[in-house]
Amino acid sequence: MTPLILLAAEKESAEVTDWAARIGWVIGLGLFVALVYWLMREGWKWRSTLQGDLPELPTAPDAPGPARMSLSGRYHGSTTAGQWLDRIVAHGLGTRSRVELTLTDAGLDVVRPGANDFFLPLAALREARLDKGIAGKVLTEGGLLVVTWEHGDKLIDSGFRSDHAAEHNAWVETLNDMINKTETEGAR
Repeated sequence: MTPLILLAAEKESAEVTDWAARIGWVIGLGLFVALVYWLMREGWKWRSTLQGDLPELPTAPDAPGPARMSLSGRYHGSTTAGQWLDRIVAHGLGTRSRVELTLTDAGLDVVRPGANDFFLPLAALREARLDKGIAGKVLTEGGLLVVTWEHGDKLIDSGFRSDHAAEHNAWVETLNDMINKTETEGAR
């Protein structure tokens, strides 16, 4: 064999001789990770406290009417309208989850297994558009269905992604048609 291969074969890792120092470093690193996690959790709770003036989310009416469209996918969160990094966490709006959207003449029913469901009345809807990102989630251009709605005195953007992205365009078109029709009828 060549001397280079012999040298590589003879190299072994050194034995640990100072177990106390090694254990100390591992415990220290574990405590540091726990501290960072705790600080992130406290920040999330503080943000929720600051957004405590947000009213309770509306629930779906008993008889919302027949479904015009439905979508299965993911809910990626809600932000202050126009500020895609200002996440809203109050009332569970910051919790990512699976979602089942159902559009009726009464509004948009957002059913989230494992998280708070809510309902967006048609009168509260302001706009639907395709976008590429919302707080913590960035996709390709047009990969996210963003619905702008009014809650209390605040405009909110909520981001959804369908399991079948080709559905997004139909949703934007239908939602905007319904919103425009409602505004036209309200102006009379």
